[in-house]
Amino acid sequence: MALDIVFIEDLRIDTIIGIYDWERKIKQTIALDIEMACDNIRPASSENIDDALNYKAVAKRMIAFTEESQFQLVETLAERLVEIILNEFSVPWCRLKLSKLGAVTGSRSVGVIIERGQR
Repeated sequence: MALDIVFIEDLRIDTIIGIYDWERKIKQTIALDIEMACDNIRPASSENIDDALNYKAVAKRMIAFTEESQFQLVETLAERLVEIILNEFSVPWCRLKLSKLGAVTGSRSVGVIIERGQR
């Protein structure tokens, strides 16, 4: 299998995330950068979306899950999102960066980067 990567960059989603009482009462914006291993040879030759890793379907699933979630830690949300990608979209490897925008004064964002699966 070729190691090609399909990516989604700066997918912004509003959700309840955080450990402090005030964070449990408001929605905050997170941003996702996702890289997913795939084999682009078949879809490139067939021109059929059914042969491709459908990034729109992945993005919609990430949005739906995240908007409904209420995790305290960004680490937990990141792990759950990667589990969904690996299991529901049959992706062998995924790298996800989850940024919590404006969480620390003076910084644009903070967060985690996780990589799971076999590259």
